Amino acid sequence: MDTAHRSFPILVALFVLLFGVTSSQPYEEFLQCLEFHDSNITSIVYTRANSSFSSLLESSIRNPRFDTSATPKPLLIFTPRQISHIQSAIRCSRAHRIQIRVRSGGHDYEGLSYSTISPSLTFLVLDLRNLRAIQVDVPSKTAWAQAGATLGELYYAIAAESRTLAFPAGMWPTVGLGGHISGGGYGSLLRKHGIAADNVVDAQVVDVEGRILDRASMGEDLFWAIRGGGNTFGIVIAWKIKLVPVPASVTACTVTRTLEQNATEIVHRWQYVVDKLSNDVFFMVVLNRVVNPIQANATTIQASFNSLYLGSIEGLILMMEAKFPDLGLRRENCVEMSWAKSILYFAGFPLNSPLESLLDRTISATGSAKFKGKSDYVKEPIPISGFEGIWEKLKEVGVQTGGLILASYGGKMSEIPESSIPFPHRAGNIYQVEEVAFWVEDGVEAADGYLNWLRGLYEYMTPYVSKNPREAYANYRDLDIGRNGGGGEGDYRRARSWGSSYYKNNFDRLVRVKTAVDPANFFRNEQSIPPLSSWR
Repeated sequence: MDTAHRSFPILVALFVLLFGVTSSQPYEEFLQCLEFHDSNITSIVYTRANSSFSSLLESSIRNPRFDTSATPKPLLIFTPRQISHIQSAIRCSRAHRIQIRVRSGGHDYEGLSYSTISPSLTFLVLDLRNLRAIQVDVPSKTAWAQAGATLGELYYAIAAESRTLAFPAGMWPTVGLGGHISGGGYGSLLRKHGIAADNVVDAQVVDVEGRILDRASMGEDLFWAIRGGGNTFGIVIAWKIKLVPVPASVTACTVTRTLEQNATEIVHRWQYVVDKLSNDVFFMVVLNRVVNPIQANATTIQASFNSLYLGSIEGLILMMEAKFPDLGLRRENCVEMSWAKSILYFAGFPLNSPLESLLDRTISATGSAKFKGKSDYVKEPIPISGFEGIWEKLKEVGVQTGGLILASYGGKMSEIPESSIPFPHRAGNIYQVEEVAFWVEDGVEAADGYLNWLRGLYEYMTPYVSKNPREAYANYRDLDIGRNGGGGEGDYRRARSWGSSYYKNNFDRLVRVKTAVDPANFFRNEQSIPPLSSWR
């Protein structure tokens, strides 16, 4: 036995002494099982007795709704610095029946990457924040990016090498690559280049047996499943991604219209043109209740049209004058910038913000506000009367505490087959809808009020959105549409209630892959793909 290995029991004893862990608790057995041969165990394993435990856990909770004393906490937080640490964590978690929740950025809409709905569940959080290396290869137009990197860190790394390359992922910098790609994440380039998972060419995965697999060794079925099918098949350590061309300068625009400025008719008309515009245009519309800018002590409904054009301001204005004159787009509504800078623009940063702002891992899209989101897909334009009903629903909540976000489809999204990867929402969709509620008040009563409002809005949308199934976007995780058991126990028939909404006809293939690679259902949560062996 080498010196490092002999010293391990001493390190465990020191850890127990320092952090108050007794032999009657599962910590010590788990730590002994890990068998690390280094002296830095206390810098990668944090128990509840550790003074840094709470701050580390809270540091990546992007939804304060799940940052309360009532939220179930993990047994420990594990922050691996190398792949062998993850292999040990899997082996020891299996041996001691500890469930693993994997966190990269912490933006999980239901908090399942760092918590659970079952208070009795023993679980650890595998936080990938230390695994965020990025290597950009401009000649091959590819990059390797570890799953703990944020989108902002990836965009910054790409921009440092090239102004004319990008990656078609999301528009919020602190989102982690691991969950974003595995859940089918999208961004402002989806009409030109598809979603992030459409542009993955290889990956590195640690499977349930602790093996390190790449595309060749994992096989095409598993490679298909991890690109949009969720993190239920293993732990993705890194993605090899295809970088896509963008102009050196792109155009970002924002136009706002209130009901008094004909917003109803403009939004209604938007539906008829947005999926037929050039693939170089992406449109996102935010609908919410705001203070009326022209009438004191009054509110109104506002539609904010946010667009990205892969070209010049003049080119976009000419296109809008021909295709969508109702918007009344003007030069003063637009700014030319690099594509990387457009990420900061749409995230609400000031125009003079340095590109280094992309590296800030602490910012939250909603600040201190709690939130809940739901999603839908629209295949036929909503009539004006439908929007008028939406306005009435928005008037039921306070200013900027509830709204809808409409994201344009068409273009490349209509060209990729539904079965290409697990993400199935392709041809036939005009736009995606996110229904969302925000609140800052504490307490169950306040939360229930906003949640009930949101569920009422979702119910109202039923006649106007996709049917059989009512489709939903997996990265806007919504436990209302169905869940597995409290500890993630799978049931094929039960899982179809939410699985068909997220994955449509791809759900059954995901189940078959899961059955092949993780038949005992070790990697699981309240909305994870179950194996067929779970049928009961």
